Amino acid sequence: MLALQGDFAEHTDVVRRLGAEAIPVRLPQHLPGLHGLIIPGGESTTIVRLLDIFGLRQPILELAQRAAIFGTCAGMILLAKQATDLAQPTLGLIDIVVQRNAFGRQVDSFEAALPFKGLATPVQAVFIRAPLILKAGPAVEVLASLPDGTPVAARQGNILVAAFHPELTADTRVHGYFLGLAQESSRLC
Repeated sequence: MLALQGDFAEHTDVVRRLGAEAIPVRLPQHLPGLHGLIIPGGESTTIVRLLDIFGLRQPILELAQRAAIFGTCAGMILLAKQATDLAQPTLGLIDIVVQRNAFGRQVDSFEAALPFKGLATPVQAVFIRAPLILKAGPAVEVLASLPDGTPVAARQGNILVAAFHPELTADTRVHGYFLGLAQESSRLC
């Protein structure tokens, strides 16, 4: 769990409810041995600056070669190949272009029940100052979209992203999906 800023405590609670260990990551030495990393929602410009301050950028890029990584909201922005209005470079681990705060300000937050590929019933998606996926490369699998077709969750190999906050609902299935990716990645190493 990247524990620099944002709602990492909520993600930690969900992961622990699912019976997995959640280790807070604040420094590069916290990454060895991990099978997965969640980059939570928060303030994307702050998180990306903290990645560089604490020397985490390159170690996370190396971790992505052998482990699953899940980014929600701001985490999705950091994992994207490009964010249209972010001055700092992203990690570029998934071939998507995202727009930050695409749905407006905090008062424009909303919830929607969305079908999620691989899950039997829709997930309740909470959008708070959420980004959206403007473009997805050919290797990217869209997992969830808004009713108008706008993609809001995607996967490319071991990288999973969601524009919404699954940690803010009682439904643990999106985290369970990620933990499955992490288990799969650990078997491949």
